[in-house]
Amino acid sequence: MFTMATVKRKEKGGEREEVGGGGRNEEVKEETQGVGKSCLLLRFSDDSFTTSFITTIGIDFKIRTIELDGKRIKLQIWDTAGQERFRTITTAYYRGAMGILLVYDVTDESSFNSIHYLPHAFWNIEQHASDNVNKILVGNKADMDESKRGQALADEYGIKFFETSAKTNFNVEQVFFSIARDIKQRLAESDSKAEPQTIKISKPDPTKGSSATPEKSSCCS
Repeated sequence: MFTMATVKRKEKGGEREEVGGGGRNEEVKEETQGVGKSCLLLRFSDDSFTTSFITTIGIDFKIRTIELDGKRIKLQIWDTAGQERFRTITTAYYRGAMGILLVYDVTDESSFNSIHYLPHAFWNIEQHASDNVNKILVGNKADMDESKRGQALADEYGIKFFETSAKTNFNVEQVFFSIARDIKQRLAESDSKAEPQTIKISKPDPTKGSSATPEKSSCCS
């Protein structure tokens, strides 16, 4: 699963935004072991792919700056280990995360079940991440299977669903850009709501006050 947090840094001209959290631009991904999240990250950050099995030890991360809606956005993407022994380390990275990609292997039913039935995925997000964190469900290795069962699970939680292939580069850009755009939009909406309401008070015109004819009382004089 990837988790992403976003922060804004305004530079000269206001053209640059950064995605990250707690002083760091970050997106984290977590998954069950061997579903190909590291290959997804390698494809997105370096546009490369390896058939060698990549095991993440603890935490790894990549950085990529993208153009989104006319702005430069810096993504820092944290890749969390799938092994149970690293669970305490990986859940610590949920704090401050702004976006999470939950990744499973479409060819491996057990990896899907670990997200669907076990408490590790959505339960960990509820316990350790912020309430408004953006989430996307990702079924990787779509070049080997066309199962769409992830859609029903995504609908159940009210989140987006993508099938991807790090090998063929199918939907890799789309899923990362989608969650970055969702985060950017949510932050923009939060900023607009946080702006203080202004009340315009007109100053009285002293020239009108002196020449104004006083209103007559409705009662007898």
